[in-house]
Amino acid sequence: MFFKKKSFSNLNAPEWLIAGLGNPGAQYENTRHNAGFLALDLLAGEHSANIKRIRFKSLCGDCCVDGVRCLLLKPQTFMNHSGEAVRDAMAFYKLPPERVLLLFDDISLPPGKIRVRPFGTDGGHNGLKSIFYLTGSDRFPRVKIGVGEKPRPDFDLAAWVLSRFSPEEAALVKASLTRTSKAAALVVGGELTKAMNLYN
Repeated sequence: MFFKKKSFSNLNAPEWLIAGLGNPGAQYENTRHNAGFLALDLLAGEHSANIKRIRFKSLCGDCCVDGVRCLLLKPQTFMNHSGEAVRDAMAFYKLPPERVLLLFDDISLPPGKIRVRPFGTDGGHNGLKSIFYLTGSDRFPRVKIGVGEKPRPDFDLAAWVLSRFSPEEAALVKASLTRTSKAAALVVGGELTKAMNLYN
């Protein structure tokens, strides 16, 4: 009996897209707004992915997360235009929002805390605003990574999210990134509710 050979493109197409949000460039490394980049880098290291290929206005790499083929994406469009990269990758692989996991910073959560959600509003996050606007959907599962609220109400928000963590905060965030990676593996494995129960 002969079997029809799968095409190379179908054989290697990702089942999930995991996008970590942040800003490119050395001046933004390890800032609060780059928590999504940090989480994706950790996930990549744990699953032997090399995020160096340039495509979809992003740095990207392929890996298997617990047997699930994933495309890891770090948009290089700057945070406010993250939707351009996510939209292009989704369109190319014909992935619905429900198969696109977003990892990003959240100032409403303290450092060390994460929150897993199946969908929701943008919460004032400019990266999410761009993604929702350009894809026409907010039905994206996501892991929000706590980076701490502004020290006082009149503190400039942009200056705050582009600031770096204190040593004490950095230790808490490092632990939360490990939990983010574990939560991401559960989500792409179809166990979002379990991830919420374990990590929220």
